[in-house]
Order: sequence, then C-alpha cells, then structure tokens
Amino acid sequence: MAVTDEAILHIKAMILAGELTPGGRLPPEKELSERLGLSRSSLREAVKALEVIRVLDVRRGDGTYVTSLEPRLLLEAMSFVIDLHDDQSVLEIFAVRRILEPAAAALAARHSGEDALVALREAVDTVDHASDVEGLVEHDLEFHRGIAEATGNGYLASLLDSLSSHTVRARIWRGITQENAVERTLQEHHAILDAIAAGDAELASALTVVHVSGVEQWLRSAL
Repeated sequence: MAVTDEAILHIKAMILAGELTPGGRLPPEKELSERLGLSRSSLREAVKALEVIRVLDVRRGDGTYVTSLEPRLLLEAMSFVIDLHDDQSVLEIFAVRRILEPAAAALAARHSGEDALVALREAVDTVDHASDVEGLVEHDLEFHRGIAEATGNGYLASLLDSLSSHTVRARIWRGITQENAVERTLQEHHAILDAIAAGDAELASALTVVHVSGVEQWLRSAL
C-alpha cells in the first residue's frame, strides 16, 4: 500500500471512530504526522486528495477541517466526471437513471409534502414548447431534482443530481427540440407529477420508466 493511501485510511478511520467530526479541525500537521507515524509529506498528499473529494477543507492560514460530509458535497465530483464522458458512456448513465428515477418517483409519491408538490407544479407550469434550449435544460434539471428531493432520501437525491449533468442534458435537449418531441416530454412531466400528487407510487414509477426510456431510445438512435 502506498504511504499516501495509508495516510488517507488513517484519517478515514479517525472520522469513522468519531475522533474527527464534521466541521472539526484536524490537529496540526506535525502533531498528526507523528501520531500516525507518517512523514509530513505523505500526510500533506493525503490531505490534498481528501480535499479534492470534499472530505477535508483546507483553509489557508487557519487549518484543515472536516467538511459537513453531506451527500450533496461528497458526490459533487461525479458531475464533473460525467461531463467528460463520451456518448457511449452517456447511454450507460441513462441506464442507471432508468433504474433509479422510477424508484425516486415512487418514493416521492409516498413521502412528498405540500411544499414539494407546489414547487414541482411551478416547475412544470413555467415552461412550454416555446422555451429556448437553456430554459428547457433548467426546467428538466429542476423537475427531476425536485422529485429526487421529495423522496426525503439525501443520498438518492444527491446521486441523481450528480448523474443529471447540465452539459449532457443540454446536448440531449438540443436534439429533442430538433426532433419536435418537446411537447411530448413536457406532457410526460405533467403526468408524472399528477401521479406523485395523487400518491400513486406504481403509476409514478411506470410513467418515469417510459419517460426516461424514451429519451434513452432517442439517444441511441441519434448516436
């Protein structure tokens, strides 16, 4: 095992054991390196790596802190990676969305509160086929994010948000507008919302399968 990897595992163990808590400050570098029996350079590399994945927050002149460790924060890097994927990888991402989003819609139908339903209704009422691509992208992100957040499951919401790359959605919406399928897509959003509002988990799930699969099928034919 590389020394830097060992340092990362030591810090992870300290977090899991409660020695380091969300928002807590790490001991000074010299003290921590001696405690772990590692060189300061190895510890420094480990801290850099953990900063990149948002586990640690290095504040120049102040010290190094554990972040909030919230799912949203920890999964941020996934969006960046997804933006770099090629068309074939996008199909694999859609396959994952096809598994997760129907489950999210079903959970939202069971658990969404009135505020969440109002927000979703506003999202679908403020866009139509005359909207430009950027408006459609923002609507699509807001609608699917709203459903995920309505599940009450922070990890599921953050994971789906990470999979919902703005760049990927922009590419897809540009193609969809060229295929004159915008009206159908927006109708599907309305239908999914109606099922969620009615508390019909099975219908919400089924409609979402059809919705995501339709976009996936169009994407396959467009590649």
